[in-house]
Amino acid sequence: MDTDKIKIFGSRVRVDSTAKVAEIEHAEKEKMKEKVERILKHGINCFINRQLIYNYPEQLFGAAGVMAIEHADFAGVERLALVTGGEIASTFDHPELVKLGSCKLIEEVMIGEDKLIHFSGVALGEACTIVLRGATQQILDEAERSLHDALCVLAQTVKDSRTVYGGGCSEMLMAHAVTQLASRTPGKEAVAMESYAKALRMLPTIIADNAGYDSADLVAQLRAAHSEGNTTAGLDMKEGTIGDMAVLG
Repeated sequence: MDTDKIKIFGSRVRVDSTAKVAEIEHAEKEKMKEKVERILKHGINCFINRQLIYNYPEQLFGAAGVMAIEHADFAGVERLALVTGGEIASTFDHPELVKLGSCKLIEEVMIGEDKLIHFSGVALGEACTIVLRGATQQILDEAERSLHDALCVLAQTVKDSRTVYGGGCSEMLMAHAVTQLASRTPGKEAVAMESYAKALRMLPTIIADNAGYDSADLVAQLRAAHSEGNTTAGLDMKEGTIGDMAVLG
């Protein structure tokens, strides 16, 4: 609402009577009233401002039946405009050029000790907000990292729907192929290939160790399964056995 203001530092106004002070205040109110009227011409029922909304314009909005929300952060306004199907207006002189956003419900909710403004039923229904809470900052940071990883996987899946089997299946399959090639390769190259195959087999080993199982036994079983031609075999860490990754997903 302060787009037309010029920032002046160190200004001073001198008056010789209270009547002139009242005149200045009246001029300020009239200016603000005109600005609010220009905003109301857009036909809105909710006004969201990035800055502070003073008492007088807030009263004018209230009298007109318009909800006024102040101190909206920049990133939040950008995302809100995107999901509501509207655009951010920096001036209010041409209402016909502004595309307004819409939603079905705006409500104030309490999460812990924090008050939040919740917008539901937005034009682009796939948008959502995820709230993470934790007993300590360390737990919260770990939850945020895990969520970020999951969202990155989903985003990548949307771009490319092809997937590989987990549970050490893909790594063991590659290790088996490299080992077979190394057996047919003469010279020192075979040693390097064997080392690479061993490094690939370390990945299912780490998976089994992190799950608290006997990695040596499980990896040996997995290696034997791939040698027998079971190319979808992987580690089932829920049961602590070798499972079919095509079935387990």
